[in-house]
Amino acid sequence: MHGWTATKQHRPSSPQTGCEVKVLGTSPESVDSAENRFKFSRMLDSKGISQPKWKELTSLEEARSFCASVGYPCLVRPSYVLSGAAMNVAHSDNDLEEFLSVAALLNKDHPVVISKFMLDAKEIDVDCVAREGVVEAMAVSEHVENAGVHSGDATLVTPPQDLNSETLERIQKIVFMIAQELNVSGPMNLQLIAKDNQLHVIECNVRVSRSFPFVSKTLGVNLVSLATHIVMNCPNNPSVQLPPSGMLLENGGRVGVKVPVFSFDRLPGADYMLGVEMASTGEVACFGENRCAAYVKAVLSAGFRLPKKNILISIGSYKVTMT
Repeated sequence: MHGWTATKQHRPSSPQTGCEVKVLGTSPESVDSAENRFKFSRMLDSKGISQPKWKELTSLEEARSFCASVGYPCLVRPSYVLSGAAMNVAHSDNDLEEFLSVAALLNKDHPVVISKFMLDAKEIDVDCVAREGVVEAMAVSEHVENAGVHSGDATLVTPPQDLNSETLERIQKIVFMIAQELNVSGPMNLQLIAKDNQLHVIECNVRVSRSFPFVSKTLGVNLVSLATHIVMNCPNNPSVQLPPSGMLLENGGRVGVKVPVFSFDRLPGADYMLGVEMASTGEVACFGENRCAAYVKAVLSAGFRLPKKNILISIGSYKVTMT
């Protein structure tokens, strides 16, 4: 369900009946500008906002040519999908052909965009609430896993622990520009990639995301209540206290960590490799005085059992992508 508000009344016609439908909030045209991969990428280019190199699909040969020019891996990104359905990372021409056929079957009425898939990068989630394009509150969450794992399958940390004030200011500037361009009234979720001290926007959803309640509980500000008041064109609830900048970063030193819950042990033969399409069946969030304490609580709550004997954990090399 989209976070639409009555600030402006939009009355698109239903193609089946020809009657007008009253839509509350962010206009259907703006929702389309965010959900349509081609329109959104073109909008980012027009505003000078960085994004991974991209191209709209017109033919298989052009797709192969684009992937050859930017180098594999590349991300096949259909429009208007939930949970990353039919979104895949292609590592070869054969992968590309297979994934494009699936994406085209899933949604024939909207374009498929191919973009360069950035390796060894940090992913960042932003949840915000805006009124007529003006952001009133926003919260930033860091992914623990490298970019490429769906946010529903990723481990999220809020407030961010590894982003400096300069990076947060740049994120805020990007969020403000996009919310204004889409004239958002209600909730919005934005996903970015950080690599080599650069920020790149990868996706925007003009609706409530799964991380909305997580950041609300952790940071002590009811973003759902705030969005609802805007949706209904009402003054903000006076009990919701917001910082002047709108950036939510503190709540008495509390850190929140959200971990995924999977059901692979109940699904024989299931592919347990994570990717850009969501595979988790639930989530658990816990609080702590730091991210380590919150993380241990979360994984134990998700069903993980600490080993009683010594074990070796190998997690690969550590690479700094953003300070």
